[in-house]
Amino acid sequence: MSKRMNRRIFLRGLGGACVAAPFLGSILDRSVMAQPATPPKRLIVMFTPYGCITTRWFPKKSHGPLTAADLQSTTLKHLAPHVDKLLMPRGIRAMNEWTATLARGQGNDPHTQVVGSYFTCHPVTPNSDDPFSFDSATKFNAKPTGPSLDHVIARQLSPQGTPLLLNMAGQNENPQMAISYSAAETLFRGLNPSQLFSSLTGIFEPGKPPSPDTYAAMRGKSVLDIVKDDLQRLDRFDMSRADKQKLSAWKELINATGNVVASAQCDTSLAAALGATQENITLWGTPPSDDDRLTRRISDTLDGADLCSNLAVLAAACNANPVIFLKYPGNYLFKGLGVTFESAGLSRRLGNANMTGTCVAGAIDMLLTIDDYYARKFAHLVEQLSQIEEGDGTLLDSCAAVWFQDVSDGCARNLNNLPIIQAGSAGGYFKTGWAVNVDDGSPDLTTGNSEITCTEGTSNQVDAISQETGTDPSLANAPINKYFCSLMNALGVKAGADGFPAKGGSAPVTHYGMYDRTEDFIGGGVNPPTIHDPGEFTALKANS
Repeated sequence: MSKRMNRRIFLRGLGGACVAAPFLGSILDRSVMAQPATPPKRLIVMFTPYGCITTRWFPKKSHGPLTAADLQSTTLKHLAPHVDKLLMPRGIRAMNEWTATLARGQGNDPHTQVVGSYFTCHPVTPNSDDPFSFDSATKFNAKPTGPSLDHVIARQLSPQGTPLLLNMAGQNENPQMAISYSAAETLFRGLNPSQLFSSLTGIFEPGKPPSPDTYAAMRGKSVLDIVKDDLQRLDRFDMSRADKQKLSAWKELINATGNVVASAQCDTSLAAALGATQENITLWGTPPSDDDRLTRRISDTLDGADLCSNLAVLAAACNANPVIFLKYPGNYLFKGLGVTFESAGLSRRLGNANMTGTCVAGAIDMLLTIDDYYARKFAHLVEQLSQIEEGDGTLLDSCAAVWFQDVSDGCARNLNNLPIIQAGSAGGYFKTGWAVNVDDGSPDLTTGNSEITCTEGTSNQVDAISQETGTDPSLANAPINKYFCSLMNALGVKAGADGFPAKGGSAPVTHYGMYDRTEDFIGGGVNPPTIHDPGEFTALKANS
């Protein structure tokens, strides 16, 4: 190449193609290199506290094809229009269950240890063996001994190595409700909606970091288009025939392999259509004192929670981060729903933090109102994802959008028989339109016992210590670790030779966390790290 060529211009013009220069010989194999571009995969998690009235949430069918009719009599009826895109994994247990007798986990706190271990599958520290202790360090401030799922995935797949965590009500995190940890005992606070909106607006404003070219690629523009002007300028330089051939080969290579498909609609018009505007964000941040952010109407079509969900959809459409967690707040009073008790106490059926007592009037109905609200919010998220075209399908098809709840029944706070619903196949990895009982395959797995107390018109005694409103602990115990392995493999996370997620690995993920039996958590890490049942849930895969 002519010495008149400025090397800096040359390198900038070729952009990412220079990385491929040592492998130019591979372009001769068109069958290998000329693969069609596919949309990136994303995980979007919606996490809600205090469980649900399981007897109304679950459909009767626990294994087999799902139909709209299966959902119509349940809390999930709002998802009926998308039933062919749904996957309901049944029979799963989360880790580190609190019990009064230390039968199945640590003795720290029914909230702290459950949420701390939920996405980490690690015990919390400092440990407590006194389930009724009010020691501040163990009850309120204990943190898990390992990182959470969002960070494990983000280390391999996210641009900055961190996930996108959106705290829906903008509340400060604390270990009693925190779910995200970047490392052992290192709480990750995430963003509130205002902060997320500010970070996303940089996508539409050239000149702000990261570079416009980076965002152009994220938004679906091919690398060749991004560097087209520079390449045309290079073509006009006086260079040898060999260099011209090399430049032509590089352009072919970029054209064949450099198409990044995120969304052709990642622009200000999409943001406006989703209601992601400065005006709405300002309204979200200044609710009246007698209202709440989540249920307050932001516009004719959005309430506060829908606005937050739409920000997550915008982030997914722009591929700003492949790991997006939406966390609903704990200890919340849904005044906008007409609920008169804060949600944590109401989950106990008592309207307070006690574990025994008499049901408050209308407790079940108020809990069903909250359950219905959450179901509508998840249905809204799914609907918005399904409206954005991407590749040969929709944004929803490229995602695994999962609604997790911290426990099954909110009074028993049992972790077996978890209510989990997923929408989207993550690019065809998962089967959809199915309920899959990963525990024993039976079609009639119990829906729990949420309504055995608080019968309308009577005054029932509730005992959260006995866990009678939950599910028999001998049932529905397939470890949640395996579902996390499924999600990681679907997104393309890799493992080392030992099967644990590892940056730079090349194997499928088969192991996750410290333990996969809740009983092993007793003592807070005194048992050797053990994964008894490695692998993913193959029954959830599209080809199973």
